[in-house]
Amino acid sequence: MISPNLLEIERSVLALSVEEQLWLLESIARQIRESEYTKDKLPNPKNSEEQLELMVNQANIPREIAAINDEFAISEIL
Repeated sequence: MISPNLLEIERSVLALSVEEQLWLLESIARQIRESEYTKDKLPNPKNSEEQLELMVNQANIPREIAAINDEFAISEIL
């Protein structure tokens, strides 16, 4: 079933000139292409959070953080 909002949009589009309709159509197509392109290129935020949690929970991460803190402790003293 088509929503009343969509029918209203259709009526509004039909009221536009052909030039305006073409511009709108091209704009919508560009937005869809860009969203499809970025969907495949950008990481899934939920998946990224899970990956980060897995990395943090690995045993060697706390040791690495401690080693980095030790390395920078000298520069904090100076």
